[in-house]
Amino acid sequence: MRNKNNNKKSGYTIIETMIAVSLFTIIVMIGMEALLNANSVHNKAQNMRSILDNLNFVMEDMSRNLRTGYSYHCLVTGDSLPVASVSAPKNCASGWGIGFEYVNGNPSNNDDQWVYYINNGKIFKSTQGPSNLSNFIQLTPDEIVINTTASSFTVVGAEPPPESPGPDRQPFVTIKLVGSITTSKGVISPFSLQTSVSQRKLDI
Repeated sequence: MRNKNNNKKSGYTIIETMIAVSLFTIIVMIGMEALLNANSVHNKAQNMRSILDNLNFVMEDMSRNLRTGYSYHCLVTGDSLPVASVSAPKNCASGWGIGFEYVNGNPSNNDDQWVYYINNGKIFKSTQGPSNLSNFIQLTPDEIVINTTASSFTVVGAEPPPESPGPDRQPFVTIKLVGSITTSKGVISPFSLQTSVSQRKLDI
C-alpha cells in the first residue's frame, strides 16, 4: 500500500488577518494622536514664545531709551494726559507712566519728549511729546493684558534735593510689569517682569 504525503501549506486565517489589521489600525491611531498632541503643544509653545519675545522687546525698548534719556518725570494718580510738558523732574514710588527728555532731543522743544504709560491693560508710547494722545501708539499686543494695579514705574533721584542746587545721585527708574498672556488657543499664563535702569550720565 502506497503512503501519500499530503503537503498542506499553512497561512493566516481570515480571523488572524482581521486581528492583525485591527491591532495595526489601533497602533497607528494612537501614534497619530500622540503626534497631533505633540504638534499642538509645539504650536502653543511657539505662540507663547512669540508673545513673550514681544513683551521682552517692549521692556528692552523702555530700558534702553530711559538709560540714555534724562529729566525723568513720573506720572502718578491725579496726573492725566495730554499735558503740555513733562520736562520737570519728578520722583514717585508707584506711577502709571513716565516722561523724559530724549537723548538727541531739544530740551526747549516739548515735542521731543518721550512718554511711556500703562492704560487699560496696555503699554503706550509717544516720541512726539505728551500734548496729543493721537501721537501715542500701543506697544503690547492684544494677547498681553497688564495689571495696572500691580504694575508701576518707580523713579528716585530725579528731583534735586532741597539743600542742593543740583542732583547728587544718579537718577534711577524701576519698571514692574505684572499681567497675563492669553494665546490663540485660549491658554492663559501669568507673568511678572521687573528691571531697573539708571541714567547713563548725570544731567549737570
